[in-house]
Amino acid sequence: MARPRLTRPFAAAPRPRWLTPRRRPTTDRTRLAGAASAEAARQAQQEAASLESPAEEPEFPVPGDARAAAFFDLDNTVMQGAAIFHLGRGLYKRKFFRKRELARFAWQQAYFRLAGAENAGHMQDARESALSIVRGHRVDELTAIGEEIYDEYMADRIWPGTRALAQAHLDAGQRVWLVTAAPVETATIIARRLGLTGALGTVAESVDGVYTGRLVGEPLHGPAKAEAVRALAAAEGLDLERCAAYSDSANDIPLLSLVGYPYAINPDSKLRAHARAMGWRRRDYRTGRKAVRVGVPAAAGAGAVAGGAAAALALHRRRR
Repeated sequence: MARPRLTRPFAAAPRPRWLTPRRRPTTDRTRLAGAASAEAARQAQQEAASLESPAEEPEFPVPGDARAAAFFDLDNTVMQGAAIFHLGRGLYKRKFFRKRELARFAWQQAYFRLAGAENAGHMQDARESALSIVRGHRVDELTAIGEEIYDEYMADRIWPGTRALAQAHLDAGQRVWLVTAAPVETATIIARRLGLTGALGTVAESVDGVYTGRLVGEPLHGPAKAEAVRALAAAEGLDLERCAAYSDSANDIPLLSLVGYPYAINPDSKLRAHARAMGWRRRDYRTGRKAVRVGVPAAAGAGAVAGGAAAALALHRRRR
């Protein structure tokens, strides 16, 4: 038999007074405890957020720092391949030498691009070839031809990422020099075309404006680059600890070690290992991959062809 359905709810029984909580008045100490707890929670949240998103590092290059400058190696750092090989191609086109010598230039260039590093023997052969080729020619003649060769063989081989790094230094009001074993005339043309301050390069001897086929001293290579930069810094009133240097080759470790902000750009295996051990920043534009960023508190530009425009902006931020 179904139970009868209730038509109205039971009336609630009155609650005993001993079960009813008493509302205590809010005191100053209570308010203080609540405020302190809320502040501690807020600070903990901010600290956690700061660990997830590190604060941006100081801007680099520092705008208006007149005692800072940047020094860029040329071959395989600013430009794909070696300037002296491109120069050889242009001179062959103008019948400065025979096809057999061109084949040697072509082999040396291919080796350089595949190995991604300088080989002392190949570089010495290339320099000797170039010196023998220009012997007896006027300096102003080779300089004019060098302008044409830049347009023909070099302009399209400038790494956009490295170019953006140099431009960031210029935009900050700093001076920027190329430092290369290439002939100083060729280096000066490239520096001027890129809007840089100037160039340090190997000086070929000339008498009355005509090349003799000999060098003045040694090629500007390895330790000689560091000596040239040291001398220039003294003459220009630069503080090398505030300067930056960029190179692809372990041969330039003396130069990179001279400054406060060393960068390994498109590094060969030996420089890559050294830069990793020293905590130097590394960028590689040869494959388009994002290289590791470590070391000094200065950002290092962005990618290659598509990243050239973004590189200058990325210089001012650190993104791990």
